[in-house]
Amino acid sequence: MSSVAIAQNAPPTFQGDPDVYKLIFEDQNFRVIETVRKKGVHDKVHGHPFPSVVYHVTDCDTRLYAPDGKTTDGHTKAGSASAVPVIASHSAENIGQADCRQIFIERK
Repeated sequence: MSSVAIAQNAPPTFQGDPDVYKLIFEDQNFRVIETVRKKGVHDKVHGHPFPSVVYHVTDCDTRLYAPDGKTTDGHTKAGSASAVPVIASHSAENIGQADCRQIFIERK
């Protein structure tokens, strides 16, 4: 099974947890999603069905939870950006001391 098929088993971010992820633009080529994960918030299980670039509006300390129970902690700096591949089902928790804000730009 391809990673795209696996990711499609979980709802996309903005459908899986609309309190954290807000769809701010979509056309036939791109989808732009604003993320605001408040301090201490653990979002709901979701997937990223398309490759994307994420721009980190604020510093973020995040713990990612994989379906197999493994966790990965990461820190991103405000003003940085990174490429994100298609990601299967997972969830994320803001383990930092402030709200985490990001913008995802997905290429369909």
